[in-house]
Amino acid sequence: MATGQGADGAAVRRRPGGAVVLLAATALAALVLVAATRPEDDAPALVLTPEEAELALEFSPLPPIPADPTNAVADDPDAARLGQAMFFDPRFSRDGDVSCSTCHQPDLSWTDGRPLARGVSETPRHAMTLWNVAWNRWFFWDGRKDSLWSQALAPFEDAREHATSRLAVVHAVADDAAYAAAYEAVFGPLPDLSDAERFPAEGRPVPDDPGHPHAAAWDAMTEEDRAAVDRVYSDLGKAIAAFERRIVSRRAPFDVFVEGVREGDPEKQAAMSPSAQRGFALFAGRGRCLLCHDGPTFSDLEFHSNRVPVTNMGDGGRAQGIQDVKADPFNAASAYADDGGASATVRLAIAPKNLHFPGEFKTPTLRNVVRTAPYMHEGQLATLDDVLAFYSTMETALPPDPTGERFLQPRHFDEQELADLRAFLEALTDEELPEALKGPPAGF
Repeated sequence: MATGQGADGAAVRRRPGGAVVLLAATALAALVLVAATRPEDDAPALVLTPEEAELALEFSPLPPIPADPTNAVADDPDAARLGQAMFFDPRFSRDGDVSCSTCHQPDLSWTDGRPLARGVSETPRHAMTLWNVAWNRWFFWDGRKDSLWSQALAPFEDAREHATSRLAVVHAVADDAAYAAAYEAVFGPLPDLSDAERFPAEGRPVPDDPGHPHAAAWDAMTEEDRAAVDRVYSDLGKAIAAFERRIVSRRAPFDVFVEGVREGDPEKQAAMSPSAQRGFALFAGRGRCLLCHDGPTFSDLEFHSNRVPVTNMGDGGRAQGIQDVKADPFNAASAYADDGGASATVRLAIAPKNLHFPGEFKTPTLRNVVRTAPYMHEGQLATLDDVLAFYSTMETALPPDPTGERFLQPRHFDEQELADLRAFLEALTDEELPEALKGPPAGF
């Protein structure tokens, strides 16, 4: 459905033909009357208009975790346990001091609190949170990966992150009794890697530096042996993905509020303050934030120019990401996808690189956004108030890119409106996870 504006400036969904969809508008209007007469409080539990309340229903609940046909063990608890162990283990890095949790710390809402992520050295981008990562279609800020398991592989061989190689990672698993047993329980027997001439301690493809020692070791291997290593390596990515799919946020005060709207329950409606509700009305209405931050994940899962000033003007963003994902030997159309590439072949073939320009990056989720500072792909904006102020005035904004997108315009929010928007964003906070997921499992 398309998005338009009601007479009061609130955004409403419209079906083709222009008819405004007012699902259960009469019931919602009745809720306003009921809430307005609550005896225990002068302020109503529900202050949204019927149209605004109807629109809120589209943002919650979060749907079931989508299946990943490219990963046969995506929902296997034993695979998730193996992946969780690897996620928190710094042994899978060059110097033994960097793990996935270095940049994705549970206590920092699965980020690292830095403007630019740092592994072995500083990277050029901010670490994205892992909350609800299972719903993504593309991964990294530029979408250069098209599955969660393939994304999990990239940091191991990035010289700025783990700075190791696939051979080293596979050897580390095979040489550790607990890891080897966990792997074989999920994926079957490991190949025999004991012959050091056939399977060197280090090795990986290095397309931009064929003289690199890792590349020389890799190129000296037979094609069959390289394929065996790649198979184990891709399996390990699938195990890490199985763990990361469990990092889910779905029960924020906003979700309780929406339940209250749907059920006609004033107590649940009171989960969001009147200020937060006014903030949602601005978010969905005059602010037009929903044009990018749409749906229960609060992301359209696509790529846009956010127009925030940058340091690295040479960052290719989505335009480069499309080229990279198509060339990725572990993409979802590869031999390592468990559905034989059926789910991704067409999607990759039609990815329109000519419609994207440098400076376009993925829309991040807003769930738990108050806990994931700093913001934007370079961490350019230190606080949430900085973000709101920037989009209110856009005084320092970069010019629009050539795509023709013009919906980012200054909204000139006053102080109360900025406070209401912040209150709404705070109401998207739900960091509840079992403590057992916040560190390595026992036995590794």
